[in-house]
Amino acid sequence: MPTELEELVGFIANPSQQIRLVAIENLVPYSLSQPDIFKADKFVPIKNLKLLVKDHPQIAEHVLTILINLSADREVLENLATDETFLDTILSYVTLPNEPNANLLSMLLANLAKWDAFQSILASKQPPPKELGSDDLVMNQLMDLFVKGAEGTYNKDADYDHLVYLFADLTKHAELRHYFVRKQDYDGVIPITKLKVFTEHKSHVRRKGVASTIKNVAFDVPSHPAFLAEDDINILPYVLLPIIGNEEFDEEEAMAMLPDLQLLPPDKERDSDPTIIQTHLETLLLLTSTREARDLMRSVQVYPVIRELHKKVADEGVGDACERLANMLMRDEEDAPTQASGGFIDQGAVEDDDDDDKVVEV
Repeated sequence: MPTELEELVGFIANPSQQIRLVAIENLVPYSLSQPDIFKADKFVPIKNLKLLVKDHPQIAEHVLTILINLSADREVLENLATDETFLDTILSYVTLPNEPNANLLSMLLANLAKWDAFQSILASKQPPPKELGSDDLVMNQLMDLFVKGAEGTYNKDADYDHLVYLFADLTKHAELRHYFVRKQDYDGVIPITKLKVFTEHKSHVRRKGVASTIKNVAFDVPSHPAFLAEDDINILPYVLLPIIGNEEFDEEEAMAMLPDLQLLPPDKERDSDPTIIQTHLETLLLLTSTREARDLMRSVQVYPVIRELHKKVADEGVGDACERLANMLMRDEEDAPTQASGGFIDQGAVEDDDDDDKVVEV
């Protein structure tokens, strides 16, 4: 005899919309506490849930919440991320300017990116809504959604913040890193430059995800000259501003800094999250891979910024990253890397950002 819970799961395929709504609403907590009930009968409940994404928005809201939570299970994740028909539905719905569940769809996409083969999304194409003003490449549409959708300006019900966790996971793959540093034909813009403006955004999700994405893209060493060129990606101001506070530098140091770092207001605050600060420091560490980059950072007085940051932020990860970066900037270029003054240590390994590798739950 089926249990009461198993019967409830069976009701999600009921012909009555009202019964489906009641069943789905009551099943949401079980997607966290008893996820295996949705994998019964060779994933039949999952199959039904995927169809209900297109149901009444109120039902779809609960369905998406359940799928977001269930995607923490590796088997469910594979089932969702490898279903091309389901993915086409998700991608077509998330881009609609009047989609009420766009934020939940963004969260689900971010979780699906945990499946390595999901990087094939780079080649995916679909007709864009005319309101989006994008081209038929899905990645360009998602990027434009993230940018134009901030503050609810594209869809009054969504800010698309969680798409940035999708970008952060995708940029762990070399092919996707290349996408972010290539000028796109339809608008003549390099995708990473669309993200850099959010390093000081009020949304913690945006700041954290953008920092991780920039860091992961910085593993593409051939793109470093473009990263640093003022007339190209010009990433330095956007990485340095979040880690600088209201410190006072001596006149010689201040005058040599990047224009964006000069004459900051006295109430300037650095990012409140030490993990975001550490991520930006690790991006700078990656950019010290070439002599040209190290010389540029010295000339624009990156070291004093790091020196003051090291004094002001009492966090082990930040302190460690400050010391490694200072060592790279202060070392004698004629010698092999050696320990610099002030107790700074040699540069350690910097790994792909895993901070956003956690599945979102709602």
